[in-house]
Amino acid sequence: MANCITRHIPNAVTCCNLFSGCIATVMAYEMRYDMALLFIVLAAVFDFFDGMLARLLDARSPIGKDIDSLADDISFGLAPAMIVFSLFKETHYPAFIEDGSSWIPYTAFLIAVFSALRLAKFNIDTRQTSSFIGMPTPANALFWASLAAGAHPFLTSPAFNAAWLFVLVCVMSGLLVAELPMFSLKFKNLSWSGNQTRYIFLLMCIPLLITLGISSFAAIIAWYLILSVVTCRRA
Repeated sequence: MANCITRHIPNAVTCCNLFSGCIATVMAYEMRYDMALLFIVLAAVFDFFDGMLARLLDARSPIGKDIDSLADDISFGLAPAMIVFSLFKETHYPAFIEDGSSWIPYTAFLIAVFSALRLAKFNIDTRQTSSFIGMPTPANALFWASLAAGAHPFLTSPAFNAAWLFVLVCVMSGLLVAELPMFSLKFKNLSWSGNQTRYIFLLMCIPLLITLGISSFAAIIAWYLILSVVTCRRA
């Protein structure tokens, strides 16, 4: 009886990830970006624990892998895409693209498409056991949610416009599937040797969290990307 129950626990946690992602998507559509960020963070927490529980309980299953990818594309693909879709509705359109204001917002869903490609690639790529190739989908989702919630006045001001937002969508979508090695935060031990990049990353996150508040997640993801590029070139 215990085994019958425990083998379903990881999948139940994955479903909580999916449920959180659905709510985040609705919040994004309603332009409640702070709530969208909250539920994306909650989805990320569930996403972290479902894999851990599957390993601890020895409850890995093919259906668990499939539903995990589905949940991740909703929580970290569709939800941030909806955030950007809503931002496109609010942002300023310069004269040279003003005629495209009715269809340009739909380009936001490139994020969901490339997130699906990223997740499918991750499932079959044996190189990504201790690090990543391309930006993880939770990092991309946290970037967009934090940016929308923390920098909304700037994003909807004349100082920013839909052209820049579209460029940012293309860049972030490309990073999801880029052949760019990115470090993970998995510590095999606590020594400095072999973990320099992780410790440098975490130490820099502290002042960002203190000074930027809700926008700090976006800054931290940007810092993560920069550090990954630097360490990749050195390697």
